[in-house]
Amino acid sequence: MSGIPHDHYEPKTKGEKWVESRLPVIGLLYDTLMIPTPKNLNWMWIWGIVLTFCLALQIITGIVLVMHYTPHVDMAFASVEHIMRDVNGGFMLRYLHMNGASLFFVAVYIHIFRGLFYGSYKSPREITWIIGMLIYLCMMGTAFMGYVLPWGQMSFWGATVITGLFGAIPFVGEAIQTWLLGGPAVGNATLNRFFSLHYLLPFVIAGLVIVHIWAFHSTGNNNPTGVDVRRGSKEEAKKDTLPFWPYFVIKDLVGLSVVLVIFFAIVGFMPNYLGHPDNYIEANPLATPAHIVPEWYFLPFYAILRAFTADVWLVQIVSFLTGGIVDAKFFGVLAMFGAIAVMALAPWLDTSSVRSGRYRPQFKWWFYLLIIDFIVLMWCGAMPAEPPYSGISLIGATYWFAYFLVILPLLGVLEKPEAQPETIEDDFNAHYPKAADAGKGAAPEATPAE
Repeated sequence: MSGIPHDHYEPKTKGEKWVESRLPVIGLLYDTLMIPTPKNLNWMWIWGIVLTFCLALQIITGIVLVMHYTPHVDMAFASVEHIMRDVNGGFMLRYLHMNGASLFFVAVYIHIFRGLFYGSYKSPREITWIIGMLIYLCMMGTAFMGYVLPWGQMSFWGATVITGLFGAIPFVGEAIQTWLLGGPAVGNATLNRFFSLHYLLPFVIAGLVIVHIWAFHSTGNNNPTGVDVRRGSKEEAKKDTLPFWPYFVIKDLVGLSVVLVIFFAIVGFMPNYLGHPDNYIEANPLATPAHIVPEWYFLPFYAILRAFTADVWLVQIVSFLTGGIVDAKFFGVLAMFGAIAVMALAPWLDTSSVRSGRYRPQFKWWFYLLIIDFIVLMWCGAMPAEPPYSGISLIGATYWFAYFLVILPLLGVLEKPEAQPETIEDDFNAHYPKAADAGKGAAPEATPAE
């Protein structure tokens, strides 16, 4: 399964041999659990199991919620209230599902930024990275459509604003918008479409997750040093790795336990903290909220969308050169999706020969600034589209694109990286000398005859 030399499963009993010769599922599970994993992985590598938990939680709670939800504009809001008040444990199921989406995005953003810092997108893991970006896009689509289902004020008007963006696409925009809505405006057909896709996409995500796991099992896991596992022989590989079971499974479960303590505390004591007050009012097409905002995990890209107004000189130049085809609204849509596209192109934009940011002193500062920029954009996305927030959003959007399109390519040429360890074993011994000494002490001593 992995390109790293390791011991493969050998069936021992007659029953195991019978099953393995017909369906090698036991061998697949064994190779998955016993896959050689770089032994210097730190706590930033626990988010994979958190994401797996979130996906399972969302699918299970979603299936049960669907049993009591009615996808009709006249009954959707009331059916959610029915779930909260009348269904046994319904309030807990809904709060788990609602806050589970937030935990999902917290984990995926940490997962993505960890990958950006440690160079997990670099060769030979480009396809793994692209699949991860596809999962992220599916998550965004699923979360957006799920936000519409309660049919509150913010659900209705959020759907109106976001679907209206597709209408900005030249020539075909109106047709696409009508197809998405199922009519001229957000209504019952829209709710049914979004309900159907919201129910379907998590299973698409599950399929992509399997391919994602398969991809990084084929290339091997990245690690904090960015140095590859030695592949000359099993003995050399074993010096750099440990089996995934039990070492990293137990470590992941400890990390997941800590995360779940915080998660269940939020679900139990402040479940509506991340919800918008207007979404607890039934949708009313005749009453527009004072300030339409999406869920918090969309806010950075929502800020980028709104940053490029008709007053921005770049928008004016592009509009002039295209004869007005690309106006401010369409430019904002391009910028929003472009902000995700440049992330996906990181494997080809980063020209450095060093994989891990740990050994790139200049890169660290630009990367930390990118994290601050992301948080600032999130804050701006929640603010009204007026000065000074519009100006700050424009600066933040400019840095986001500059980081990927200018800074990353130039750093590969200008930056002088620090010395890397020769092997993963050297890095592990440097960080955990007691563990290294214990390992040496456990080795059998040679006898005089030897």
